[in-house]
Formats: sequence, structure tokens, C-alpha cells
Amino acid sequence: MNRAPSVFLVDDDRDLRKAMQQTLELAGFTVSPFASAAEALAKLDPGFEGVVISDIRMPGMDGLAFFRRIAALDADLPVILVTGHGDIPMAVQAIQDGVYDFIAKPFAADRLVQSARRAEEKRRLVTENRALRQAAEAASESLPLIGQTQVMERLRQTLRHIADTDVDVLVAGETGSGKEVVATLLHQWSRRRSGNFVALNCGALPETVIESELFGHEPGAFTGAVKKRIGRIEHASGGTLFLDEIEAMPPATQVKMLRVLEAREITPLGTNIVRPVDIRVVAAAKIDLGDPAERADFREDLYYRLNVVTLSIPPLRERREDIPLLFSHFLKRASERFGREVPEISAATRDHLMSHAWPGNVRELSHFAERVALGVEVDPGKPAAQPATPSRGTLPERLERYEADILKEALTAHRGDVKETLLALGIPRKTFYDKLQRHGINRADYVGRATAGES
Repeated sequence: MNRAPSVFLVDDDRDLRKAMQQTLELAGFTVSPFASAAEALAKLDPGFEGVVISDIRMPGMDGLAFFRRIAALDADLPVILVTGHGDIPMAVQAIQDGVYDFIAKPFAADRLVQSARRAEEKRRLVTENRALRQAAEAASESLPLIGQTQVMERLRQTLRHIADTDVDVLVAGETGSGKEVVATLLHQWSRRRSGNFVALNCGALPETVIESELFGHEPGAFTGAVKKRIGRIEHASGGTLFLDEIEAMPPATQVKMLRVLEAREITPLGTNIVRPVDIRVVAAAKIDLGDPAERADFREDLYYRLNVVTLSIPPLRERREDIPLLFSHFLKRASERFGREVPEISAATRDHLMSHAWPGNVRELSHFAERVALGVEVDPGKPAAQPATPSRGTLPERLERYEADILKEALTAHRGDVKETLLALGIPRKTFYDKLQRHGINRADYVGRATAGES
């Protein structure tokens, strides 16, 4: 349940103070009345989440001196000054000095209420930004897997519990949900942290290359193998091997990988010599390998061999309470990287954070934070521009131009990232590159390009 917004109300006129208090309380504010500025100052602290409304003409400390004391305490605390007609030039100067608003007597009740509401909204944004920054700093220092929801706390507890057990782990989660972060923490929190953490994306390598990458090869093992190469598995011996998108591993390689998991040994290409390896395998999949329909040609025995412990990372839409904290962390990190001041999180951005579906999960949120840090993010409520439909030419010509526009739009939205673009377009890698060549599109032109579209 949300707390009623707070107001410190200071006026030495008892009748006027009571009237303003009644007006504000009827509007939903919690009012703390004071007859003098000194009384109010004794109760104020930098953590006050409300607004101060004060008369200017008061005995002892006047409203302007009161404002200066408040500004020294917290420059972002909104102060509204109530003035007589003759005090207006003085109040204008006070506005220039940082007073939030001034209200000239006599005033309508609505004028007081509306000013207080606007000031309270500003104060709420300030305190929320401060709290998020503090929480993000604490989280990044002590909890690399950021999140305060129960599901994330349980996930961290489970990671610490199994980190030193050396069991193989299967990590399930949607694209961009943080599977590599989980694998990295399993390594860092284990006794294997002195060894290598070796990551390989099985979906990013052609079938002709993946076996050499995993198992290594001897000179002459195949055309182009001119010198010995240590494979990723052997390089990870004593440490952790992370296999991302393992569902994309070719069937023939799956058979050899099953042997590695069962015997903890490898046979590099081009030799019959068996080499023992001491590895922990963390595999990640963005599909449910336990579902035969989704598993397709992924070997069932390999799935069960990997499935000693399965960790599931929830998508952002199922832990929305963590989104502001994550965003604040990414915004601070991006601002430091770009050499910018950390911008305040506006009400529109905050609403977008909590209403957007975030299909790209943490990765998409991180890209959004980068655009906000750079100041290139458009109004989140504004729909993205659609590719124009050519109006002239034959039907095949129009379709060709339209397809090229879609490819360019997807590359721009995902900043040239092949994996993300393929997921967005839903086409095979070879088809994607064939189309780029046909349309004369250079993917490198889009790498790292900051856009206002979602990544």
C-alpha cells in the first residue's frame, strides 16, 4: 500500500495554517504543521520524502532563510513559498535561486494543491533515483546476479550451494536472460576459480569448425591444420567449460560430447591419443530440452547426462520488481563507460520500464539503458517507424525492396548482432547471409550503431 505524500507546512498565522492543512489533507496529503521554521528544521533530514510549504514573512527565521537552510541540507528538496503581494519581486529572485514555486496571497485551494502535487512528484522521482542508485551499487558489489525478488534470491542461494559440488549443470532461460552470468558465478564461487572459464557458443560456429574448437587437432588432421591446436575442452581442464546454445550442437558432435561427460577424456582430431580432462560443464539452452518436441534431434541421453542439476532463469516479465534496479545498474555502468553524467530516470521512462514486455530480457534492458545514457532514446510511447512500402515497380521488384528494408531495419535495431537479428527475422544463418549479399547490404555498417529502436 502506497504512503500518502507528506508536507511540512510552516506558517506563524494559526488560522491560515489550519486552513491550508485542511485543504491539503482533503487532497490526500499527510501534513505536519509548524508555527516556525526552527521547529520544522529540527524535524527535517535529507531522507525526507515530501515537500515543504512555508510562508515568507515570519518572525525569527523567515521563509528565505529557511529555504537556504533546507538547500544546504538537501538541494533537491522542493520548497514552495507563500507570499504577500509586495513580496513577489523577492519571490521571483528566490525561484532563480532554486525555490520550487511561490504562491501569492490570496490564492485558490486548487492552486496550492496542484503546486504541492507537482512538487511531490518531482521529489518522488528524486528519492526513487537515489534509492535505485544505492541499491544498484550495493548489488553490483555483493550480488553480481542482480535482483531482489524471491526467485532471484533462491537462484543465488542455489548457486552458492552447488558451486563446489562439481556437478554438471544445465541452465535454461530465454535469450538475453543472463545464462552466461550464472555460469560465470558458478565458476567464480567454486574452488575451480583459479582455473580457466572457457565459453563457447555452439550456435555461432559452423559444423565443420566446432569439433576442432572443442577437441583440438594435431598438424595435418585436415586441410589447413598446419600446427597443433589445444581445444576448448582441454583448455578448460581444471576450470569450467560453458557451452551456450547447446541445442545447436551438431548430432555427430553430441556423440563425442557425451563421451567427454562420461569418461572425462578427449581424443583430438588427427590422433588416437586419449587425454584426460578435469572439467565442470555448464550448458545453456534457450529451449526446453526436456520437451521431446522442442528437443528435436538433440540426443536424449546427452540431455539426461547434462541434467544433473537444472537451473531456470525467469524472464524479466516474471520479475518486474527487479527491472528498476537492473536498469539503474546498467544506466550507471553505461554512463561511466561513455563519460556522461548519470541522467535522472523520468516518469515516462519509468512507466516504459514497467509496461514493456522486454522480449530480449536483460540484454535488451541493458541496450535501452545505453541509449538513455547517450540521450538518443526517443519517447518510449512513440511507435517505431515502419519501413516504407515501395509504390512503383513490378511486384517482384517491390518485394525485393521491401525485403531489403526489413533486413536493414532488423540490423539497425540489433546493432548488427547476427544472433539477435536471426532470432528477430526467424531465418537460418545461411539464408540471412545470402540475402545480405543479394541486396548488397554490409552487416559491418550496422555494428554498434546506437538507435532508438529496441535491441
